[in-house]
Amino acid sequence: MTDPQVYLLDHGSLVIDRSQVLWHFDIGTPVRFPVYSVLIKHKDAVIIYDTGFDMEHVQKVLPFELPEQTDDQTMIGALKLAGVTPSDVDMVINSHFHFDHVGGNKHFTHATTVVHKEEIRHLRAPEPFEHLGYSDKSFDSTAKYKVISGDDYELLPGIRLFETPGHTAGHYSMLIEMKKSRSMLFAGDAAYTIESLEKEVIAGFHLDPVASVESIRRLKYLAKVHDADLFPSHDMVPFVDWKKAPASYGG
Repeated sequence: MTDPQVYLLDHGSLVIDRSQVLWHFDIGTPVRFPVYSVLIKHKDAVIIYDTGFDMEHVQKVLPFELPEQTDDQTMIGALKLAGVTPSDVDMVINSHFHFDHVGGNKHFTHATTVVHKEEIRHLRAPEPFEHLGYSDKSFDSTAKYKVISGDDYELLPGIRLFETPGHTAGHYSMLIEMKKSRSMLFAGDAAYTIESLEKEVIAGFHLDPVASVESIRRLKYLAKVHDADLFPSHDMVPFVDWKKAPASYGG
């Protein structure tokens, strides 16, 4: 069986305090971090995992995060680099519904949006401290949802979702199983950086700190047992060296 072709789509960058990357570390130190999505050309469907941020929304609601994004880093521009248009995408998987992971969802009104049932509940009724995280709801009224729950959910052959809650209530990480190369495990915001994984330090923004630590440990275990490379969500150091569209993995 041919491995899926996997593209990392670069959607630009934002700035937060380092204490939000690593809880209580280096308060007052700004850090610029990457935002990306994962495009998968699978034999049965074209899938995208997370969709980055929307520049207009961030400039209006969260301008203090100093967004930077070129035309090629918008959702439309990044898809074009991978030879895809929004209408080619069959399925959107959201690790969770924070604004920097759903900004491009609005372009995929024809696609099925796969999400954990707890995540959609928090999108619509967030806790007070979650309001900014869930501030981009531009896609919600037109989304065609496939609401799921449960662990080790095989969405398609070789595409598996693992529950990694803590950062949010219904967070999913994604494993892409490969035969000809190492499998790929995308942490989503269950792990922002390699340092988060190594030190088992959670992000400053979280719903449940204990569950967040457990999810970091689980990701490390999953990477080991599945012989997978582990991709954190917001680490500029490895991101610089990863292949980005038009280059790809697998295929």
